[in-house]
Amino acid sequence: MEGFLGTHAGYRADLNLTIQIAMGIALIFGSFLARNKRFVAHGICQTVVLVLNLVMIYLLMWPSFYSHVLPRLPKRLGKRFYAVATIHGVLGVLAEILGLYIVLVAGTKLLPETWRFRRWKLWMRVELALWWVVLMMGVVTYWVWYAG
Repeated sequence: MEGFLGTHAGYRADLNLTIQIAMGIALIFGSFLARNKRFVAHGICQTVVLVLNLVMIYLLMWPSFYSHVLPRLPKRLGKRFYAVATIHGVLGVLAEILGLYIVLVAGTKLLPETWRFRRWKLWMRVELALWWVVLMMGVVTYWVWYAG
């Protein structure tokens, strides 16, 4: 089944890419909420994106990586098809884990005080930058897999 973006991708890959780009834009919007001191709205926005991304990873990205890439690693890591997907996956896992940690620190009292960071802006900016690097790697992966 062909997707809707005019490549060789299927509908699910096109939908995932579109949702990922929308989530990246939502994260930028959420950063402006924080800048305007609307911290509750900021937290809700960023957390919704983080949870939605977990759903996308579970339903779409992990199954694709598991079936198309993982069985051929590390033997084919030097090939572009596998390399870009692996880099995207590894960085994506780091971004998701950091995002979950930020939510735990900012939105709950589950972690002890000694595990909490103090420099909120720094870590949230690192997370936003990492998320956008992962998003760009996702676009590269899509391009290599379906359009290149």
